[in-house]
Amino acid sequence: MTFDYDLIVIGAGSGGVRAARVAASHGAKVAIAEEFRVGGTCVIRGCVPKKLYVLASRFRDEFEDAAGFGWRARDISFDWPTLVAAKEKEISRLSGLYVETLANAGVELIRARATVAGPNDVRFSDGRTARARYLLVATGGAPVLAPHIPGIEFGISSNEIFDLPKFPQRLLIVGAGYIAVEFACVFARLGAQTHLAYRADLPLRGFDEDLRGRLADALKSAGVVHRPGALPTRVVKCAHGLEVEMSDGAPLTVDCLLIATGRRPLTQNLGLEAAGVALRENGAVAVDAHSRSNVESIYAVGDVTDRINLTPVAIREGQAFADTVFGAAPTSVDYDYTPSAVFTTPEIGTVGLTEAEAIARYGALDIYETQFRPMRATLSGRVERVYMKLVVDGESQRVVGAHIFGPEAGEMAQLIAIALRMGATKRDFDATMAVHPTMAEELVTLRAPARRHAPKD
Repeated sequence: MTFDYDLIVIGAGSGGVRAARVAASHGAKVAIAEEFRVGGTCVIRGCVPKKLYVLASRFRDEFEDAAGFGWRARDISFDWPTLVAAKEKEISRLSGLYVETLANAGVELIRARATVAGPNDVRFSDGRTARARYLLVATGGAPVLAPHIPGIEFGISSNEIFDLPKFPQRLLIVGAGYIAVEFACVFARLGAQTHLAYRADLPLRGFDEDLRGRLADALKSAGVVHRPGALPTRVVKCAHGLEVEMSDGAPLTVDCLLIATGRRPLTQNLGLEAAGVALRENGAVAVDAHSRSNVESIYAVGDVTDRINLTPVAIREGQAFADTVFGAAPTSVDYDYTPSAVFTTPEIGTVGLTEAEAIARYGALDIYETQFRPMRATLSGRVERVYMKLVVDGESQRVVGAHIFGPEAGEMAQLIAIALRMGATKRDFDATMAVHPTMAEELVTLRAPARRHAPKD
């Protein structure tokens, strides 16, 4: 059997680009196919533009807090088109850098939609076909417009929210995951009357309960109207916006409806089933520890596998794949102590087990926690408190979870993750010198447990 390439990557997001570049560095002949813009969800319509909008929204707090420090800021206004244009300029720059990186690595970029035509065959939307020794599926995920209700087609997903031609003065967000709460914080601070509707009693299912409650309170303080237990049942477009009937009987009229109820692996119409690739119930590619599917020549990395759907995870999986297949260095990804951040205002930074998860695994636990006013709030007068929690195995005294709610929590979680991966104990934290005055010093000055959980019987 002859091959045109050693590797064809389908999808030029973070994971696919890393895999292609590293495989080429190992001497492989590589092509990567992308039907949209190079960079994937993170660069084009996810992490990067979202963080830019988060930063933009926080200037409202900056201007308000400045008065307490002696500054007088007058005639402050916000211009949505300026932000959208600046965002577009930046993601175009980043996308161009990805293209340049691929070219410098010797990877051929095929700007077309690719579908799997067999274990080693790919068909492109421009009519070409090609064979490769290995195929890597890195198509990511896509928003799900659910629930399925009359008029849901008038709603938009997180893909479209970045480029609205007009700023929505009235916004309803449906969902309670990180995308929903992040955009609720953003648009409330930018000046929109923001409603957040979700099925549960608190947002961010799966996060530590102490973080969930504090985030709900912070959203309310920012002006976000909570609608727990309520979902849209019908949407009607009218001259003055969208009329939304809600399950709790309280109707809403809004300018924009953002559906942020989840994402699905992007495997539809990709040809995987015909090639014999096993998919999970939600459409994700089923893979082993080395990202290989049940078809020996077909691998998958990133959100399309629905393992941990984070950009750094996709990059690490892409690296491991290339090193395993082309670098003669079998590598699997260790997902333990993967840190994550939710870029609300204030932020959430978390790594390791929640308190509930740790109880189920260890039983005996020591819980250390603190809450305090950040120094900035002492002069600004803002009602804001930082919260920090360490979850410690009662027997070994190893720190197995850290959860932070406050400014720069994401930055702190990244650094704490190193310590937790290395097996740091509470004694290690206690022996570490503090940096004063900082918020992070509280993590090494917690002396007495706030509570203890007894061992399991």
